Amino acid sequence: MSGHIVFLFLHVRIYQYLYRGNVLKEVINDTSLMIIHLIDGTYELFRHFYGQRSYNKGKDKPSGAVIGVLHGVLEMIEQGATHLGVATDHVIESFRNELWPDYKTGAGIDWALRKQFQPLEEALMSMGIVVWPMIELEADDALASAARLAAADPRVLKVCIWTPDKDLAQCVRDDRVVQIDRRTGVIRDANTVRKKFGVSPDLIPDFLALVGDSADGYPGISGVGEVGAAQMLNQYGPIENFPPKVLVGQRERALLFKRLASLRTDAPLFNNVNQLQWLGPTSTFAELTTKMNEPRLLDRANEAAAKLMQ
Repeated sequence: MSGHIVFLFLHVRIYQYLYRGNVLKEVINDTSLMIIHLIDGTYELFRHFYGQRSYNKGKDKPSGAVIGVLHGVLEMIEQGATHLGVATDHVIESFRNELWPDYKTGAGIDWALRKQFQPLEEALMSMGIVVWPMIELEADDALASAARLAAADPRVLKVCIWTPDKDLAQCVRDDRVVQIDRRTGVIRDANTVRKKFGVSPDLIPDFLALVGDSADGYPGISGVGEVGAAQMLNQYGPIENFPPKVLVGQRERALLFKRLASLRTDAPLFNNVNQLQWLGPTSTFAELTTKMNEPRLLDRANEAAAKLMQ
């Protein structure tokens, strides 16, 4: 998409998305309606860390990934985002590790990256961004919970979940709750989810249970591929409705994997979407940016905050 401008009209007469490169710009014509942006902070931290490592030829900057994420969030604010929340994995392990011993853990995470987990949370809070650090649950559960809470508010026009993680496809609702891959510029609404996976968003946990998810550490059901899984789910519905002749000897295993794939939506993250409104950096942000030797962050944040007052 670099070098091109692509207009994506996701809601006629209300707003339009304008892409230039991988940047999303919003133009909201009806200011009484809100667009909520929910960001996968852990994914963004990993993305910036390994992107910078490649660019810097393996020479990691102590706060490099954190700085990259902060600039990325500020870019969204500069392009018109007003209500944001960032979910992070304060620790990688969650309740799912008790259900399946091979579920993903923090083992093997580069120490230079791990050291930036908590600083990212602290930096985002200092910049005035709402952050949800997850311990018992995962960042994905926080995104799913926040999407449910935000979508329940009639003042919310659209909820944008910023992550490429296929787990989050289950949260997509028509074109009101969408999933966005910032790196590629792909937007997934319900129709896009169906085209990609062959099933509707509500069946994504069943689909993943059958085909497995190597990133999360569960293998799926032997002998079932993506095409076969979609065919079964479209024919019978969720795994619970499968007739006895299907998944013989593997039904309980499939239901366990479905539980692993099903995101929790009951985390009490906020009471009102107004709590997600960005009002500018806190008084601690200047000192933080000085410690990180990144004064441009403070300049950008103050400039963006000043525009709010105009």
